[in-house]
Amino acid sequence: MSQASVKEFLATAKQDEAIRQQLQSAMTVHGCVKVAQESGYDFTAEELQSQLNEMSEEEVAEIVNPGVAPRRHIQPQ
Repeated sequence: MSQASVKEFLATAKQDEAIRQQLQSAMTVHGCVKVAQESGYDFTAEELQSQLNEMSEEEVAEIVNPGVAPRRHIQPQ
């Protein structure tokens, strides 16, 4: 469990259409962690939230909706 794992997952999510679609359905931090765990990543909701807090809203939205406006945003719980 680490921030490195969170960063790796978010980078993968930007490139992987299947993961992006799952994240669009999840739309909560806990839902995103579940998607990550199903994809083989291991981190907590707190670690994900910490990483998301360091990113701008647009950076976060690019993961879920790259190039699509208006963008939906992952909402913290």
